[in-house]
Formats: sequence, structure tokens, C-alpha cells
Amino acid sequence: MSPETVRGTRGEDRDQYTREESRAIRRRSLRLLGSILAPLKRLIWLTGIVIVVSTAMRAIGPTLIAFGIDEALPRAVDQGDWGPAILIGLAFVVSGGIGAAFVGWYIVLIARLTQAVMMELRTRIFRHTQRLSLEFHEGYTSGRIIARQTSDLESIQELLDGSLNELIDAILIGSFTLLMLFLIDWRSGLLLLGMGIPLVLLMRWFVRESQKGFRATRVVSARLIVQFVETMTGIRAVQAFRREPRGREVFGRVADDYRRANLRVFRLFGVLDPGLILLANVTIAGVLLWGALRVSDGTLAIGVLLASVLYVRNFFGPIEEVAMFLNSYQSATAALEKVSGVLEEDPTVQDPERARRLPEARGELEFDGVSFAYATGRTVLADCALTIPAGQTVALVGTTGAGKSTLAKLVARFYDPTAGRVLLDGVDLRQLDPEDLRRAIVMVTQEAYLFSGTVAENIALGKPDATLAEIRAAAEAVGAHGFIEALPDGYDTDVNKRGGRVSAGQRQLVSFARAFLADPRVLILDEATASLDLPSERLVQDALQRLLADRTAIIIAHRLSTVAIADRVLVMEHGRVVEDGSPAALIAAGGRYAALNAGWEASQA
Repeated sequence: MSPETVRGTRGEDRDQYTREESRAIRRRSLRLLGSILAPLKRLIWLTGIVIVVSTAMRAIGPTLIAFGIDEALPRAVDQGDWGPAILIGLAFVVSGGIGAAFVGWYIVLIARLTQAVMMELRTRIFRHTQRLSLEFHEGYTSGRIIARQTSDLESIQELLDGSLNELIDAILIGSFTLLMLFLIDWRSGLLLLGMGIPLVLLMRWFVRESQKGFRATRVVSARLIVQFVETMTGIRAVQAFRREPRGREVFGRVADDYRRANLRVFRLFGVLDPGLILLANVTIAGVLLWGALRVSDGTLAIGVLLASVLYVRNFFGPIEEVAMFLNSYQSATAALEKVSGVLEEDPTVQDPERARRLPEARGELEFDGVSFAYATGRTVLADCALTIPAGQTVALVGTTGAGKSTLAKLVARFYDPTAGRVLLDGVDLRQLDPEDLRRAIVMVTQEAYLFSGTVAENIALGKPDATLAEIRAAAEAVGAHGFIEALPDGYDTDVNKRGGRVSAGQRQLVSFARAFLADPRVLILDEATASLDLPSERLVQDALQRLLADRTAIIIAHRLSTVAIADRVLVMEHGRVVEDGSPAALIAAGGRYAALNAGWEASQA
């Protein structure tokens, strides 16, 4: 695999990479950053000019002090000429005022730049993860997606908000300081340059080790979020099976891993900070000693020595800020790697380049030599050849893992076949316009997910411009109107998070109303009655008859009472259709479906 193709954050949730992988990931992250910053060039240039001016104004302070001590002060004392001293004082105040004003302007500009970058990143992640195929979401935990959108972006924002400011300030102050030091006393400048060798070695060691450390903290941080989100999402199962002690144990281990990963990083700072202080003190002592010797023999003015010491101190002061920047930088770099990995994921189900329109679908489905295998390599469907005429209701039955849901997902184009074609009215789904496809085919699953909002808004999900009369008619058609009217605010009742105000059966009825209102030509019910109790199931049978009328329907159900309304039954085993016929004909044939039906009738006795 080429390094440029390194992608897929599911495989990047680790802290060790080959050198080529690391380079490819860095290039990928830089591409992302470059694409975000490109539209902000004017703001970046303005911000750069402002910080240069503010830094220059602050950097000339020690030189003004040196000139004041060595030139203006003697003239004022010896000759009574206070003009130069006053001018130096005014220049010092003006330069400081200009520097302060430009610093304030810079803070506002960097805030605008930061928020623009964060806004773009947030929206890109959201848009892109919505586009990604079902395969990605089934293999990538919700906790990791949340980590990309929360803790990872917070690390990047922390870098842009404060640490980047400190770095730019440190670089410019260091550069101007070194330049001014060479202008007033090049010998002290050479001494400072000489101390740059151990400084570079120290910083290089820190960058290398902290990169490993911060990458490890991002990985463990994501695991921590995943563990918390999964536990809270499945809290009913946790409490039902008394898994709280086990949850505490697992979460405790992950939290301890996170603690130890952070401690490893802080130990690095335990070496860096004392090292910087030592180098600064040694350099200042060297400048003072050498300068004192030259002052004593008259080759160096005392004001210049004072300015040299101030410049050396100013040079090493921002180095501490560079260390803090490296702290945020390594964390943000690791976060950007994860974010860029998500954004580099390609949908496995791609929209066609030249889409074929099908504005009025009839609903005929055809499987032309269809085979399908998941990314793991396991074949789920094998050479499926099948035609479903428009308007026919087909039930899929079989043991768990027989391939029923996979066949339905291919019809909904959540996946594409590994081989063969799935056609709607003779058009390959891979060539069909996505809008026409989503309008023509709708799937209702066992998990009837309701979004925060009113009941009416949830029913209108597939037809946002529907009137209240249309929404009520759809609810009445599937038998949901009665319980909705009994809610506190009727159709305006807020269902709360994930539909917490209504029962599982009621959520399913709302999803039926949603599908009825969308009016697709092909309707897929994947275990859609599994959440209904027997009274609710009997109530919805008539609704299902109306829901399925005049449209092609695929029903996946273990309850054979639901299967009984089908025109045709397909019995599947190991990815193949082994029986095909009407319910009555298959029962009379005495095959697998007959055995399933007999077992179901016995369970109802």
C-alpha cells in the first residue's frame, strides 16, 4: 500500500506508525489545513502584518534604554540638555503604545481566524460523516465520531486560540531580539548563537518524544469517550444484567491508561523546563561576565551591556512560551491526524457521475447475478438471480445470518453488490439519480429512531413540506392517530431524546406513518413489527395492508403473522433463495417454510 493511500481512522486508532505512514498522515493533515486556510489568505496576511509591527515596537525598547543611558543621560547631567532624554522617553512611550494597540488588534484578528477555521472544520466533519456509507458507520463507533467533533476540535481550537499566538510572538520577539542584539553588540549576539546549539538539541528531543506521547493521549482519550458513550447508550442493558461493577472496572482501566499517558507527557516537561532555565541563566551569566570585562577596559558602554542582558532575557523568555506551544501543538497535531482521517474516508457507495433520472418509478426490482461480501471477506449473498414485479409484496424468511437484511440493504443501496446488478425498473441502482432513488425506495427498520422535535416533525421527515392534514391522514392510515391525540400536546408533543416519551410500539407506528407519507414505490420493512406487542400487531395488520397497497414491498420478519399478508415468500439459507412461492403453496409443499409455519403455529397455541 502506498503511503499516500493511508487512510481510514479505524486503522489509525493506535500510537505507532511506520515512517512512511507517519509521513503520509502528516501530508494528509497539511492538505486539510491548507484547504481550510486558502480562503482566509487576506485575514492571515493582515494578522501577520499586525503582529510584526507590534513585535517590532516592543523589540526596540532595550535599544532606546541603552541610548538613553549612554547618550541622553550624560548630556542631561553634564550639559543640562534634557531634550534627548525627553525624546527618548516619548519614543519609549509611543512605541509601547503602538505595540499595545497592535497587540489588541492582533487578538481580535486571531480570534476571527480561529473561529473561521473551527467553523469550517465542524461543518466539514458533520457534512462528510453524513455522506459516508453505512459500512463506515457500522464499523466506526459513535464514541469515536463524538471524539472527533468534541475533544479533537477542542485541542485544535486551543492551539489556534492561545498557543499559536505565543509561538508567533516568540519567533518574532526572538528574531527581532537577535537582530537588535547583533546591531548593538555583535559579540554578545555570537554568544547567544552559540547557546543555540544545545537549545536546538533539547527542543528536537522534546518534539520527537512529545509527538509520541500526545498521539498516545489522543488514542486513549478516544477510548475513554467510546467507553463512556457506549455504557450510557446501553445503560438499560447494563442495569438489567447488573454490569455496573464490570463497567466501573473497564472504565477505571481506560481512565488509568489516560492518566499514565498524560503523566508521560508531563515528565517530558519536567526535563524541558529546567533545561531552558539552565541555558538562559548560563547565557545571561556569560554575557554579563564578558560584558563586565569590556566595560572595565572601556570598550563597551554600560547602557549597551544592560540592553544586551535585557535582549538575552527577552530571547529566552518566549522559549518558555514555545514549550507551551509544543504542548498544544503535539496534542492538536494528533487530533488533526484523526480528523483528517475521517475526512479522507471515501463513501463506499458513490453517487453516479452521470445519473439516470427515474421521476416516476413503477417499482419492479431485479437481482441480476448479485453476490455480496462484507469487508471482512465473508460472502453473504451468492449469485442471486431474482425478479420482483411492481406492486408485489414479498416476504423474506430464514434463519439469522441467511442474508435477508443484506438483500434489503442492497435494494436501499446502503451497500453496492460485490458482483452483479440490482435494478429498479431496468435501471442499475448505481446509475440512478440519488434523489430519485431515495424518493422511490424507503426502509423501515426495527429501530424506529425518532429525532428531537414534535411528533408531526418526525412523521414529516421524508416530506418536510407536508401539511398537518397530510400528516394526520398518514397517522390515521397506519393506526397511529389515536395514541398521538392522547399525548399532552397531540401532534405538537415533543418526543424528547430518541423518542423517550413514547413506547417502542408507538415509535414504530410513527415510523410507519413516516413511510406512508413519503409514499415510496418500494417499501422495505426490516423486522419493523418486532417491537409491537400482540394487540398492537393486530391493530397494525390492517394498516400494513393499506401501507403496502399499490407498491412493491419487501418484508423481513420472524413473525409469520406479518408474512401471511405477502403475495410471495422467499426462504433464504446461506445467502441463497432455497424456496420461492406463495405462503399457501409453500405450506402445501411441506418444505422449510412449512416447518417454520408449523413451529410458529405451535408457539401461538
